[in-house]
Amino acid sequence: GLVIDGRTLEHVLHDSLQNIFLELTEKCRAVVCCRATPLQKSVLVKLVRNKLKAMTLAVGDGANDVSMIQVADTGVGISGQEGMQAVMASDFAVSQFRHLRKLLLVHGHWCYTRLTNMVLYFFYKNVAYVNLLFWYQFFCGFSGTSMTDYWILILFNLLFTSVPPIIYGVLDKDLSAEILLQLPQLYTTSQ
Repeated sequence: GLVIDGRTLEHVLHDSLQNIFLELTEKCRAVVCCRATPLQKSVLVKLVRNKLKAMTLAVGDGANDVSMIQVADTGVGISGQEGMQAVMASDFAVSQFRHLRKLLLVHGHWCYTRLTNMVLYFFYKNVAYVNLLFWYQFFCGFSGTSMTDYWILILFNLLFTSVPPIIYGVLDKDLSAEILLQLPQLYTTSQ
């Protein structure tokens, strides 16, 4: 791991040392920045996101973490003694730091699998409908005649094909929360 003080971080974030710092951080399992200013936190997250092309997650519990949370791809605010500013600026809010594990490993895994299956269903639905239109053109001699009225197309997308992804998105859980918490490596293997 690597621990950097706020004063050292100020020198590292200048343009001349950014690439060396990023190479060093890529080789570490964890990087901890202590006593950093809000501006340094946000610049560091922006640097990692833009230069390393990595997805960033920022976790904060106070007003000094708001800029870092807003710059990150996903922000998590912890409601606590320092106020609610971080929670108001975040994408997700948890009451204690220990709930972050369940948020990432359980709900993150479920969200990932639901989104991937929703995308697959979206492609299947559109291929099925376009396939019908394609074969209908053979029947009508490629005249460009529409097979259905517009209101049927609207109902097809609104009613007939929207119910399965909604039900799936609400109810599907491929693995239980207990298994996902016991085996954290399942989060990365599903990707």
